[in-house]
Order: sequence, then C-alpha cells, then structure tokens
Amino acid sequence: MDSKIFEKIKKIVEKELSCSAHDMDHVIRVYNLSLTLAHDENLDLDVLKVAALLHDIARVREDNDHTGNTDHAVLSAQMAEPILKRFGFSQEKIKHIQDSIISHRYRTGIKPKTKEAKILFDADKLDVIGAIGIARSFVWVGRNNAKIYAKTDIEQYIKNNLGGKINGRIRDKTKHSPQIEFETKLKFLIDKLYTEKAKKIGRERLKFHKKFLDRLEKEIQGQL
Repeated sequence: MDSKIFEKIKKIVEKELSCSAHDMDHVIRVYNLSLTLAHDENLDLDVLKVAALLHDIARVREDNDHTGNTDHAVLSAQMAEPILKRFGFSQEKIKHIQDSIISHRYRTGIKPKTKEAKILFDADKLDVIGAIGIARSFVWVGRNNAKIYAKTDIEQYIKNNLGGKINGRIRDKTKHSPQIEFETKLKFLIDKLYTEKAKKIGRERLKFHKKFLDRLEKEIQGQL
C-alpha cells in the first residue's frame, strides 16, 4: 500500500476517534501487532493493513448511541466502503476488508474466516490484556465513572448487568470494574484466539494481568 494512501486513511480515522480507550494509539497498536502476527505468513498485507486502520472508525458513534443499537464493527465496515472506493481499491478487496472489519468483534457473532480477518481479530483482542490492557481498563473506568474495584457475585452480575449473557453488552457501566471485566471476558480470550503466535503472546499477557488484579485486590482489602 502506498504510504500516501496510508497517511490519508489514517487522517480520516483520526477525525472520527475521540475516546481515549479506542483512540488512534489503539489503532496503531493493533496495526503493528497485526504485522507482527502476519510475519512469515502468506496473506494480503494491504487488506490486513487497511482493515486494521479502519476497524474501529465507528467506535465513537457506538459509544454515543445510548440506545445500544449501534455495533461499531458493522458500522465501521459500512463506513469503510466509500473511503476505499475513493482510493481506488477493487470491489474484491473492499469486500475482503469489510469482512475482516465486521468479524473483528466477537460480540457481533460473525466469526473471521480468512487469515487476514483472524489476525486482525487476534491483534485487537491482545490489546485488552497485559500491561496495556490494564492501562486501558482504568481509562475506561474514568470515562464511564465506573469502579476501580468491585467484588460481586459474577453469575448474579451477568444476569443483572449483562443481559444474562457472559458476553452481553454492559447495561450500567458505573457498576462495572476491571476485575469484573477480567472474570466475564478477559480470562476467556485465549480460547477465542485463532493464531498460535497470538495465543503465545496472550498467555504471557494474561498471566501478568491476573497477577496485577490479585495484587490490587489485596491492597484494596488492606492486606498489603
């Protein structure tokens, strides 16, 4: 992909993003990690690069839709088409990029099928665990007036605040916490990853993440 096209698409995405937990820094981390996972793989790098750049372009629109009806993965795929047409991408590549974008979110329920889509999915998931995942979780806490720590019955919480599904959408964000996010989502991520490279990275990140939360709980309880 031409570097000029890359920069122009990047600027379009930057204008759409304002949430600090899903800002351009997140996009570039996913982009770079996607390239790491793609190393020595036989795939279409242009598709992967552009899909990584555009995968969260509708994230702010979802966050601002308090009805809960907007799925940023679906909308991002829709928003990608006119952008890609403007830069001369073929319809075949546009479709491939859209499929990769729409399947990057497991809550959407559409599973990635191509190698490019699976790598994008994995890279995006890895960015929510480990040191960077912890940092992002507390940015989210501040933005949503959520809790630093909340000890709760997970099964009851899922019923009351996740619509009865462990991967359900959070109804009241002020009741959520990084610890609850770990227990309802993050600790299950390794089983959802597609590539062996991502699983290896994920296991290391998850180990660090869990160690931090265990330490946090002890400090909250005055044990340390």
